[in-house]
Parts: sequence; C-alpha cells; structure tokens
Amino acid sequence: MALPAITPYPMPAADALPAHRVEWSVDPGRAVLLVHDLQNYFLSAFTEGASPLTELLANVGALTGAARRLGIPVVYSAQPGGQSPAERGLQQDFWGPGLPDDARAKAIADAVAPEAGDTVLTKWKYSAFVRTDLAERMRASGRDQLIVVGVYAHIGVLMTACDAWMRDIQAFVVADAVADFSRDDHDMALRWAAGKCAVVTTTGQLLKGI
Repeated sequence: MALPAITPYPMPAADALPAHRVEWSVDPGRAVLLVHDLQNYFLSAFTEGASPLTELLANVGALTGAARRLGIPVVYSAQPGGQSPAERGLQQDFWGPGLPDDARAKAIADAVAPEAGDTVLTKWKYSAFVRTDLAERMRASGRDQLIVVGVYAHIGVLMTACDAWMRDIQAFVVADAVADFSRDDHDMALRWAAGKCAVVTTTGQLLKGI
C-alpha cells in the first residue's frame, strides 16, 4: 500500500484541543524533543505550500531552535530506505516496501534538518523506542519527558507517546507540530493521546511555558 495523497486541511487551533487529564509541564532540564520521521518520502504525500505542511515545518523549526537554545536534546527518528522483507516485518503487509533506497527520499526535510549536536536514530517500527536506544539515552541523561513532533500523528507519533507513558516518561504531543493523513485522523490522535497517555499542547503554549 502506497502512502495516500493527503488533501490539505487546517491545523487545529488551541481552542480546538481536547482536554488533558494531567497537569504536566515541560522542564528543559528533563525534556527531550523528538522529531519523528520528517523525511522527504513521508512529507511528499502533502501538498507543498499548503496546510498542514507549512505550519508543520514552521512550528517544528521554532521548537528545534528553542530546544537547542535551552539545552534540550534534539533527537530525530528516520527510517532506512531499501529495507528487506525481513527488516520490514509486518509493516510490509500494511504498508508495502517503504522508503526507497534513495538519498533524497530518506533525507530529513531541509527546513528542519538536524544540526551539529543533534542525534539521528534509525527507526524500524511505529514507536521510536523499538529497536533503538532512545530510552537508554534518556535514562543516561536523567531525562524523563518527551516532546513529540512530526508525522504521522495517528501512527508513529501516537505509538511513541503511548510507549513513553508505558516507560514512565511524560509525553507531550504538539498538536500543530504534527500532521496526518486527514484532519479526522489528526484529531483522533490528539483525543486518544490526551485521554490516555500525554499532554496535548500547541507550539505557542509550549514555547511560552519554557
């Protein structure tokens, strides 16, 4: 199954966010910012120059910039191209072969590309914790909060936030710094995260709080 062509849709505003169940707040001394799968292959499904892609890249850029200034580690997840069926596992059944072995497709979008001092993890499954050392890196640095941005909200973003919760890591999903196949999928992911495993916030709210 190839990626769908994603029809433009507006990003959710702060007044449209679901109510959260916990009162966690981001502490720069405890947090890690995860930029999830913002590779050209995945972003190619969106319409260039239209919502939600424009806001996604602008807001992720603002958050990565703030994180670097505040000493919050910035970690990127990126899936490898040209995976074998054995490496793909059950993802092959749902999504086909995945990224081609092409440098441009595999690259993280230029507008939000990693900088010196950032970490790039090779990611294999929906959750960025599976078959990576993300949890070990966080534990070694004494950090127990994860800010999640990127694509796609109802798949890897949501699964990573839930996996963080199961590891007693406080997760924060930034509603206007994630994007999805549709506004319905986007909203569903935010509702589920807010109700089950994370604080759902906006770029503006998060930046104001730190």
